[in-house]
Amino acid sequence: MASACRHILKRLFSTSPPSAVAQPATYPFSKTALTPPLPKQPISPGLRQGKGLVEYLHKTLPTPEKKAILQKFFSRRSNKQLQPGSIVTVLQDQAPTQFTGVLIAIRRRGQATSFRLRNVLQRTGVEMQFFVNSPSLKEIKLVRPPPGGRMRRAKLFYLRDAPDKMSRLAGGKK
Repeated sequence: MASACRHILKRLFSTSPPSAVAQPATYPFSKTALTPPLPKQPISPGLRQGKGLVEYLHKTLPTPEKKAILQKFFSRRSNKQLQPGSIVTVLQDQAPTQFTGVLIAIRRRGQATSFRLRNVLQRTGVEMQFFVNSPSLKEIKLVRPPPGGRMRRAKLFYLRDAPDKMSRLAGGKK
């Protein structure tokens, strides 16, 4: 019995390579484990030319026009920066092709920057969120800056419950 235990322990803690008869599973982080070399797979010509990655980057990175819009209207250092309470018109490719409303929120997240406009159409409040990097967004026009220079809040969600304040903002009075 003792000799059998010694034989098992010797086999477990041996630094020599295992025999060809029985190969235990190899542990990839062990210094004594022997792993066969991986077969070298040739790199495809498409991967050498950057196909796949470049197409993805072209689809996701903003175009120069979108970068200009981001710099002009959403940069904190810009003189023409959009402020909550402004009246803004957005032109799009798809319906509705034009939407004008009060800017009630801006979400600055680099490429994923978005803003929310609110308008009252036929006595129904309508809010639309626009992503600056969206391909359907064509142009943003500032119709009128906020009355009094700027609003006291960054998010004007309280306008949802106060139609009289909303109409005053749209009319140009503070």
